[in-house]
Amino acid sequence: MDPITSGGRRPLQQLLADTLGQRPEAVTPLLGGCVAEVFRVDLAGAEPLVAKVAPEGGLAIEGFMLDFLAARTSLPVPPTRHVADQLLLMDYMDHEAGAGDTAAQEDAAERLAALHAITAPAYGFERDTVIGALPQPNPWTENWCDFYREQRLLVMGRIARESGRLPVEIHRELEAFCTRLERFIEQPPQPGLVHGDVWSGNVLLRRSSVAAFIDPALYFADPEVEIAYIELLSTFGPAFHRRYQALRPPRPGYREARRDIYNLFPLLVHTQICGPPYAQMVRDILTRYA
Repeated sequence: MDPITSGGRRPLQQLLADTLGQRPEAVTPLLGGCVAEVFRVDLAGAEPLVAKVAPEGGLAIEGFMLDFLAARTSLPVPPTRHVADQLLLMDYMDHEAGAGDTAAQEDAAERLAALHAITAPAYGFERDTVIGALPQPNPWTENWCDFYREQRLLVMGRIARESGRLPVEIHRELEAFCTRLERFIEQPPQPGLVHGDVWSGNVLLRRSSVAAFIDPALYFADPEVEIAYIELLSTFGPAFHRRYQALRPPRPGYREARRDIYNLFPLLVHTQICGPPYAQMVRDILTRYA
């Protein structure tokens, strides 16, 4: 029986046949995210594809970000074959389970260091993006502290409070902390392009190299936000961090305060998605720097 998109829409096999001009030989479910169902699509006489299907839409932004990375950076990403709001088709990238060996970790560090070296005149991006299913507003902003406060902490804090996932009292603490943010965050030397969502599920590794980074959440930021997130989620091991720090040493103050403060944003995202345990982690950081 064909997998079907939700809401009574066309069976997936038919949707793919109409889009590709041929009926797939096989459609196999893959692990997906919170936005879409994900499938491997095997075709006669062609390389396999990955299909992401989101009946409620939202995939065109992901396709745009993948195309942006493919056209303007050296970060390995899956080439897209069809970009629409409800259906995204891209090449299937062969990879292996696990964190890869030392060479793969070092390759990831070199790839991300090169990405972070891509700069812009201000913080933000040419369009709003998303992290998972959640909005990331990206108005160009000259001051990094202003951007991080207004477009990341306060936006995600409000979303989590309005959903009931972030308790009102913690939201008040967050708002109060944001009035003092300049005490802890300096203006970086320059904006750097970040992937924005580098957790283990979004990095496809081969034995000794990166096959692809997927599901980006792009914007120009202080690149330390990416490294703080990677440390928070233990995406990579020591070999990654040694190589990255050799290429881009951390600035003074990162381990003392900025790492925690930069992790407030992903913790607010996880609070919105998962609830109380992450709300408590937000409160712990706010208390530490009260």
